[in-house]
Amino acid sequence: MRIAVAGGTGVVGRHVVDIARERGNEVVILSRFTGVDLLTRTGLDQRLEGTDAVIDVTSILTQSGPKSRAFFSIVTANLLEAEKAAGVGHHIVLSIVGSDRAPFGYYAGKAAQEQLVTGGEVPWTILRATQFHEFAGQLYLRIKLGPVNIVPTMTSQPVAAREVAERLVELAEATPSGRATDIAGPEVLRMADMVTRYKKAIGAPGPVLEAPLPGGFGTAMRDGTLLPGPSAELGSQTFADWVAGVEQEHRGTGR
Repeated sequence: MRIAVAGGTGVVGRHVVDIARERGNEVVILSRFTGVDLLTRTGLDQRLEGTDAVIDVTSILTQSGPKSRAFFSIVTANLLEAEKAAGVGHHIVLSIVGSDRAPFGYYAGKAAQEQLVTGGEVPWTILRATQFHEFAGQLYLRIKLGPVNIVPTMTSQPVAAREVAERLVELAEATPSGRATDIAGPEVLRMADMVTRYKKAIGAPGPVLEAPLPGGFGTAMRDGTLLPGPSAELGSQTFADWVAGVEQEHRGTGR
């Protein structure tokens, strides 16, 4: 089948593209690198001709609720309109566990995205996942005071990006199923511990300090709101397995 991947050059998108091709599908990448601007719809309609399903794994680097809502609302509306015009029969979107219970910051955009998809005319499937293992590396780069890293107090159940991608492709190859079973990693961890282990893996000095964020989202990060329920599908790769790979790669490159 012909599968289009919106955000196919990102953390999970690269895995989606690889897995879809490994399974014998024709893949179309929807990104600015392939001449498609999802915010303006430039090049989108042409790329969707003859497409059976669209997997949306787009993202934006922001913690602003208004910016996140604007981005996901525009991109989702453009995708759905173009899919309807092209006769695409299945829209699959990657969302986040807890986006409905804590629609703040970045999660506000994911909540808006889900509302547009569920209210649209294109048959849909939504997969909610927890944070990826790579989130520890992203937080490592955010708030630094010299060698000291400051991370929000947070409990997470991180999952391998490739395992999420595998599930997305499986869903795309099937019929639309509405809300799919959530997917999460095999263990619950503190984010500060994850960043500490990541720093050790790349040989970075300095401690990691926790700081509780204020407001509703800060509370959700601490009280388990962003953790999956008991019915979630659990991946197999642990954070320790993933960070061991990071350490091996770091040593191999000599950085």
